[in-house]
Amino acid sequence: METLIQALTMLSILANAVVYGTDVFCAIVQRPALAHVDDSALTQSMGQVHRFGDRRMPVPGVTGLVAALAVAATAGIDGDATVSVAAGVASLALIVWLVVYGTVSAPVNKKLTAAAQAGRTAPDARSLQHTWDGVINARVLLQTLALGALCVALAAS
Repeated sequence: METLIQALTMLSILANAVVYGTDVFCAIVQRPALAHVDDSALTQSMGQVHRFGDRRMPVPGVTGLVAALAVAATAGIDGDATVSVAAGVASLALIVWLVVYGTVSAPVNKKLTAAAQAGRTAPDARSLQHTWDGVINARVLLQTLALGALCVALAAS
């Protein structure tokens, strides 16, 4: 059972590292860079980024969450409270991340993507991006918490 728990934990760490890295990049590079482009460039660049990201990023995101939940359950069944609780904390952080993404980020993504695909500038592009930027630090913190808890789970297994 220990090998299964470790394999699932590593899978969750690797999958969530993709999302974490993307969010960190957005927080420290993308956000300040977009402050220096006009609304048309913002709409087109972010609309296209979200067009592809919203199709491709669910794979590592879902994989990471499902694997974290599986670690929590498997460790719980195996009687390893430390690993189970750590993976549970990671799972909770990832679920909260998903709620933040779904309620704030995803609607912005859809609007910018629609405008970009229609070849127009979103009239509220700057406001939309400001809304999206407003939760990126929280998303980074939630991913950091999840990865830290998964590292604890791996070290304790």
